[in-house]
Amino acid sequence: MRKAFKYRWFPTDEQATQLAKTFGCARWVSNQALEDRTTAWRQEKPSIGDHLIAAKLTEWKKEPEKAFLSEVSSVVLQPSLRHLDAAFTNFFDQRAAYPRVKSKPGPQSARYATNAFTERAGQLTLARQSEALNLAWGRPLPDDASLSI
Repeated sequence: MRKAFKYRWFPTDEQATQLAKTFGCARWVSNQALEDRTTAWRQEKPSIGDHLIAAKLTEWKKEPEKAFLSEVSSVVLQPSLRHLDAAFTNFFDQRAAYPRVKSKPGPQSARYATNAFTERAGQLTLARQSEALNLAWGRPLPDDASLSI
C-alpha cells in the first residue's frame, strides 16, 4: 500500500524567489508547448510529440529573450512537458478534455525528479538551491519511505 505524507516548508526569501521562478518557468514551458501543439494541430501538421517539444525546450533556452529558462533546473521543466504529453494522450484516447492553459492564480506547482533533490539527515535541498529548506517535520518519515516532490 502506498501512503503520502505532507510536510510544510518555510523557505528563506532567496529560496522563495527561486521557487517562484521555478513555478513560473514550469508554467511557461507547459503553456508554450500547449500553444505550439495546438497551432500544429490546427494547421493539420503531424502531431508534435514529446521528443520534438523537448528539443524545442533546448532551443528556447538558447534564445536571449527566454534566458530566464536557464535560471531554473531543467529536471523541473522536463516533467511539465511529460505531463502535457500525457494530457494529450488522454485527450486523444477520449479519457479527458483538451488540455488547458495553466494560469498564475491558484496553487503553484512543479514536479522535481528524484535526481533534482537530496535529503540528508532531515535536510532537503532542491536543485539550484544553495542551502537546505527549513522543513517542519511533524512526524518522522518512515524508514521504508521514498521521497517524491
